[in-house]
Amino acid sequence: MPVVVVESPAKAKTINKYLGDNFTVLASYGHVRDLPPKDGSVDTDNDFEMKWEVASDSQKHIRAIAEALKDDDELILATDPDREGEAISWHLEEALKKRKAIKKSTKVERVVFNAITKDAVTTAMENPRQVDMELVEAYLARRALDYLVGFNLSPVLWRKLPGAKSAGRVQSVCLRLIVEREMEIEAFKPREYWTVKAILTTPRGQEFEARLTVLGGKKLEKFDIETSESAEIAVAAINSRDLSVASVEAKPASRNPSPPFMTSTLQQEASRKFGMGARAAMSTAQRLYEAGYITYMRTDGIDMAPEAVTAARKTIGSLFGENYVPEKPRVYKNKAKNAQEAHECIRPTDMDVTPESLSRLEADQRKLYDLIWKRTLASQMEAARMERTVVEIASDDGQVGLRANGQVVLFDGFLKVYEEGRDDVADGQVVDDDDKRLPQIAQGDETKKSSVTPEQHHTQPPPRYTEATLVKRMEELGIGRPSTYASIVTTIQTREYVRKDKNRLIPEDKGRLVIAFLENYFRQYVGYNFTAKLEDELDDISGGREDYKAVLSRFWRDFSAAIAETADLRITEVLEKINEVLAPHLFPANEDGSDPRICKACGNGKLSMRTARSGGAFIGCSNYPECRYTRPISGEVEGGDIAGPDGKQLGFDDNGEAITLRSGRFGPYVQRGEATEEIPKPPRASIPKGTDLSAVDLKLALDLLSLPRFVGTHPDGGDITAAIGRFGPYVMWQMPLEEGKKTARKIYANMKDPTEVFTIGMNRAVELIAEKAAKGGRGAAAEPLKELGEHPEHGGAINVMDGRYGPYVKWEKVNATLPKEIEPTQITLEEAVALVDAKAATKGKKKAAPKKKAAAKKPAAKKAAAKKPAAKKPAAKKTAAKKAPAKKAEEDKAAE
Repeated sequence: MPVVVVESPAKAKTINKYLGDNFTVLASYGHVRDLPPKDGSVDTDNDFEMKWEVASDSQKHIRAIAEALKDDDELILATDPDREGEAISWHLEEALKKRKAIKKSTKVERVVFNAITKDAVTTAMENPRQVDMELVEAYLARRALDYLVGFNLSPVLWRKLPGAKSAGRVQSVCLRLIVEREMEIEAFKPREYWTVKAILTTPRGQEFEARLTVLGGKKLEKFDIETSESAEIAVAAINSRDLSVASVEAKPASRNPSPPFMTSTLQQEASRKFGMGARAAMSTAQRLYEAGYITYMRTDGIDMAPEAVTAARKTIGSLFGENYVPEKPRVYKNKAKNAQEAHECIRPTDMDVTPESLSRLEADQRKLYDLIWKRTLASQMEAARMERTVVEIASDDGQVGLRANGQVVLFDGFLKVYEEGRDDVADGQVVDDDDKRLPQIAQGDETKKSSVTPEQHHTQPPPRYTEATLVKRMEELGIGRPSTYASIVTTIQTREYVRKDKNRLIPEDKGRLVIAFLENYFRQYVGYNFTAKLEDELDDISGGREDYKAVLSRFWRDFSAAIAETADLRITEVLEKINEVLAPHLFPANEDGSDPRICKACGNGKLSMRTARSGGAFIGCSNYPECRYTRPISGEVEGGDIAGPDGKQLGFDDNGEAITLRSGRFGPYVQRGEATEEIPKPPRASIPKGTDLSAVDLKLALDLLSLPRFVGTHPDGGDITAAIGRFGPYVMWQMPLEEGKKTARKIYANMKDPTEVFTIGMNRAVELIAEKAAKGGRGAAAEPLKELGEHPEHGGAINVMDGRYGPYVKWEKVNATLPKEIEPTQITLEEAVALVDAKAATKGKKKAAPKKKAAAKKPAAKKAAAKKPAAKKPAAKKTAAKKAPAKKAEEDKAAE
């Protein structure tokens, strides 16, 4: 049987269904080879020879394909229909030739299909071809470029900019976009302006809204009314005049639908409508494609196959009526430069499969399919027809003029199905939102003023990028390709160069430093035009218009020279350069006009960026160690300089140990002394949430370090202590040890006020503990309905308890529901044992229990240990592992 190879097992399963038992369908599980991450993988001295390595996980998949080829001498490569898919087919062929699984007699063919449907797969099988080497060479050039940039530039970053993780050919340019937008936002100075709106009434008593457009006989510009005083003068001018309708103009208008989805627009719309990240959108689309519901999801194409257009028009007519079907099909032209990469748009494979019929799919798949289905149908529907009305209202003397806009939808057309989402708009950009319906009104009608209101506005900075707007901008600049957008946006987040907050991308200080470094020492390689030009050259390679080794040679000649120029750079020199470039961010101007780089602690030291032992960076004083002022590079924080290597010194305890306030992974904390070889982890205490850091002084720090605090002895015995845990302050009662028990029970009760942990007395503590015990929370000593005795085989008390859902039998960690026919107070020990044993068996307890019993035979255990001494260590580890979670669970009860 011919061996057919695809990328994923899900795709293999779907295709196997169509091909039947006459083919062996196997999965390669993605790329089978890659460049090993070591020097020399791309040999720049040997005509850019690339040394590939089969991934360890891929060895077994290659072996399975090779085994299958022993029984048949025909290989069909059916990987994805894009540059990456072509590369995987080439890698497979090369790897199998190296294993000698492909012989001279082996027939090797390449097939591609844009959708995984019976017709598409059958047609592809009837039209095989060879691997397209022009597409492969475009892949090789891209992979070599990414390796040369990443492998050569990242070490420069590590050496010259401690804390930086990596740089990439497209990744760094993408990061630059986000950093520059943030700098625009920080440099933005808001400007005040006013508008005036009036609620007017027609002669028939209907109200409508109009805005002031003419004042003093002059047309108003955006900033003509700059103050509240000017706005009040404008209001007075309107109120002192009679107004009437000067003109009514109604114009027909229409809106055409958006084209079908390609990769970038699908990512943008999924982000706008569902808040779905680029990677999540592509992963979801991949599952829909592999299940045969949509066409291939990595494409620059927006055209649709003729049979799909016909099917869409038919579905539109049957669902919405023939008046929604345009006279001629809509035609959309591809943006891709190369015919072999100009795949069809992303669309449903069967237009009659409605989103409602796919209820068995996961929620995210249903949502994305619904989006694709609606966008596809809308793209072939009639335009929406509207009537837009502009009403001009004026005073008789022409000194005052107002305008009212309205819109009436005469025919909804494609809007019946779908309307594209909208991104944030920059300040001042006109948004077509005049969809208010105006009342019946005619030229010459007098309009009475119901109210005239001034409105204050301030110009807004450009919005931060979302994943959708970032992808859109990258596409506009020609940076990257649809198949790479998702991984690029994800990489800059996993590298901690950027964080996502409420769907907005915000650069971290680490990201700013990387861009500042690259813009100063590798400006060309983070240039938008340079990166876009390189993408064009890669397209030329895939189109057969350019030799890929010539492109690599030109790039490497200049890039290697730029790398060499940084060899003698000193870290101090790099940091000082970054100090200059990022000065507005690192050292914002003082209100009094004084030098923002003068240390506010010692008054004469100069502030500059410094690197920390941890690999991060902070702002420190040039007079260190005499002056220990530090702060984060993002600016002052509450409480001052807690970000540097030594923290903020609060004072000394009675033994002369320094007490410092510091910033850690989990927030601010206080520390006693410094870490040494003898004491690698000095005493620390977290600052309670909500505490004003400027109020943390030596006394509070010493109080926090003294916790837990002994409160007293409970009237029923056992100590009560107060402390602060993961979730706030609490009191804990360690109850007296019960007979037959190994550990004492504990009850934890929360306190609302963190300061109470230092002052709470016995009466209040006992009251809180009693309230917690009454509620039956975790750690409360619940009273059994009936005590039955010990388990006859394994030991441990068996009791009848009253639970939330009725009575149950409890033995250690096994809870068995009591059957309704058994009275809780009448159950016997034998009946209870049968219930808990049956429950334990379903939870896998039976196997664990006998071990407990076997452990009691000490001589046998020792003998066995003597025979196999190596077995003792794992056993010890197991015991330790058992104790550790128990201890952790005990500590975590403080969270209650």
